[in-house]
Amino acid sequence: MSLTGLKPHRAKLLLLAVIANTTLVASLILGDVKTWGEIDWLDVFGEGGTAAMLLTWLIFILRSRPAGRVSTILTAGFGLVFLALWQDNLDEFIRFANSQWWDTWLESVPLPIGMLLVTWGMYHWHQEQLVIQDQLRGRELSVREHRQVDSVTKLSRSDYLKSQIETELQSLDDRIVPPSLLMVDVDGFDLINREYGTLEGDRLLKVIGELLLMNVRRHDLVCRFAGDRFAILLPGTGEAAARLIASEISDAVAHLAHKSAVQGNTIPVSVSVGVAQAKSSDATELMERANRSLAQAKGASRKEYAA
Repeated sequence: MSLTGLKPHRAKLLLLAVIANTTLVASLILGDVKTWGEIDWLDVFGEGGTAAMLLTWLIFILRSRPAGRVSTILTAGFGLVFLALWQDNLDEFIRFANSQWWDTWLESVPLPIGMLLVTWGMYHWHQEQLVIQDQLRGRELSVREHRQVDSVTKLSRSDYLKSQIETELQSLDDRIVPPSLLMVDVDGFDLINREYGTLEGDRLLKVIGELLLMNVRRHDLVCRFAGDRFAILLPGTGEAAARLIASEISDAVAHLAHKSAVQGNTIPVSVSVGVAQAKSSDATELMERANRSLAQAKGASRKEYAA
């Protein structure tokens, strides 16, 4: 099992390992090791196996999740349950005096707290999945409603984007906030194509398109503009709010752990984002300003990288 996806969670797992080893050392110092004949191997396999399975579940969960509040809650919950079972399993090998109250405390107290945290984390995870499903349903509806779809990413194409911008601008009046447009460009995409091949490049574009869909609102429109460039139309969105969404998209892509289909290694990915808010009823002018903003963002990114 590859542990590449665990990089954002190394600190949490390291803390769990330190606590488990600390309880082991403390038990060896303060207790007496039982003889071979005193060990109940049925309990060892039952309690130890359950602890090992919990740890395996935690690793599988963390490999599929980015760092964040929900991942932290799940780690704390599964970690406390694991530690309770771990200490219970140590009892099968080590005899403790009745005065060693901490042993019983470690077996009993963390377990219900851990189960509560796991339940809380699962609830928030469920809420995340509902949002993702909602976004995917919106995408499916968009694909059914028009035929101007990119064959690689299954997103709308630039011609559909322009028609939607024109529709948005024609319906504006003084009471409506003009739309904003984001241009999103994959940094160093040519290098990725050269190193991993165009098929891998297409896979990456499809993954990024799906990630963009999950990080915008239901009424926003995500399109493949051209090549490795995406466009996101944000109806009724001021420039400040659009820049916040752009920042969130950049962070989401930066935390993407995309694996190469052939080599299996993680391909580092980042994007540059240009932001422009409509100032006239000309769709072409809005797209041109968004592209100029993107060029400035890519220039700033290159300077920062060079520094």
